[in-house]
Amino acid sequence: MINAQDIKIGTAIRMDGKLYFCIDFLHVKPGKGNTFMRTKLKDVVNGYVLERRFNIGEKLEDVRVERRPHQYLYMEGDEYIFMNQETFDQIPIAKNLINGVDFMLEGMVVEVVSDASTETVLYADMPVKVQMKVTYTEPGLKGDTATNTLKPATVESGATVRVPLFVNEGEIIEIDTRDSSYVGRVKA
Repeated sequence: MINAQDIKIGTAIRMDGKLYFCIDFLHVKPGKGNTFMRTKLKDVVNGYVLERRFNIGEKLEDVRVERRPHQYLYMEGDEYIFMNQETFDQIPIAKNLINGVDFMLEGMVVEVVSDASTETVLYADMPVKVQMKVTYTEPGLKGDTATNTLKPATVESGATVRVPLFVNEGEIIEIDTRDSSYVGRVKA
């Protein structure tokens, strides 16, 4: 059990039978009345964000989570098979539990977050930025750079990313896996 004032970003708590991660918090001390914590909690299972207010001193059930690197091996049905980098155990993880799954290639290392008490996988996070080769895109017209126009490009994982007109096939680009956005070209 932890006190409400000990909640920080990344803290995991169990509330109403569900598991939540704190994504934002604010310690509020109004001019009149008691101090309280205003928090934004993200449901681990379905991703809903909930705003919740806790009084200072209120006891909450904390959940100990472990973050371990796992290497993506292969896909079997609807599940992705990962290998723990420390114990070499193989575990299956459902597609909907992997953030940024569209940009995953065999051999990539992701961070798997699991509940330490039950050993159940909560979710897996891809690295925030990945570098991928553009496998197909329409050629850009020379001199057509006056506007900030984007075109679709297919990368080696099969995902489609919106890129500027000057990006061509065969170039390596950097992609933000959180929102599938183009970050920049990688100089070779």
